[in-house]
Amino acid sequence: MYKFGLIGYPLGHSLSAVIHKAGFNSVGVQADYEILETPPEDLVTRIKFLKREGFAGFNVTIPLKLPVALFVDEVDRRADIATAINTVVINPDKSMKGYNTDVLGFKKAIPYGIDLTDKKVGILGTGGACRAAVVALVECGVKHIALYTRNIPNSLEVLNYFRKTFVNVEFSTHQIDAIRDLSELKMLVNTTPIGMLGRSADMTPVELPALKTLPQDAVVYDVIYNPKKTILLKDAESLGLQTINGLDMLVYQAVSAQEIWLNKTPDFNAMKIAALENL
Repeated sequence: MYKFGLIGYPLGHSLSAVIHKAGFNSVGVQADYEILETPPEDLVTRIKFLKREGFAGFNVTIPLKLPVALFVDEVDRRADIATAINTVVINPDKSMKGYNTDVLGFKKAIPYGIDLTDKKVGILGTGGACRAAVVALVECGVKHIALYTRNIPNSLEVLNYFRKTFVNVEFSTHQIDAIRDLSELKMLVNTTPIGMLGRSADMTPVELPALKTLPQDAVVYDVIYNPKKTILLKDAESLGLQTINGLDMLVYQAVSAQEIWLNKTPDFNAMKIAALENL
């Protein structure tokens, strides 16, 4: 019997357990998946617990995707570039390897036919989810990424890192509270928690007047999956814009995590149905 889990804080809204259990069942694997609320100050204790209790791996979510890097012995290429980890393997010798399956999940959730080659994309937020989105968008061929943040001085380090790492992509930074004109964007991505159930579900990171400046062929992508339609997505749909919510990204990254843990590909549809039934 394998043991896996999710660490992060808070985790009251998490669908990870039902998604992963459906995945395990689809490939005939006996495994438990535990939701393990872990505030940042308890991370060291939690890592020791996971190793001691024989866990084979775990997922990582907000706010631990960056600090968990201090505890792994090796990282894969995407996690290294994104400087964020969301999936960890615990080897038999208790060494650990970190991965970032959010990058693949983000890319796979973009419907076929949306071409981002040489386009400009805006990203709201500069945290761990932003980093995965940037790596995915660079892989999609975007030429300019505009980062919108509440605190520009605090985001300069990540901005400089992106510029140094992706020399063929132009990066700019803007005040999220001062968004007025989005007319140059092919896609707008929300990687902030604004709009998430239980935190700020009645709020939106971009007000309707600014959203109205998006081109009619633009796409609004919110990595939040609960609720299925945030106010941002509802507003975008009311303007006739194409939208993507975070559920497919969540399921695709879980599929990739199980491929890493088990070397088996679980059933995406079974996992998505399990998620929808529990939203």
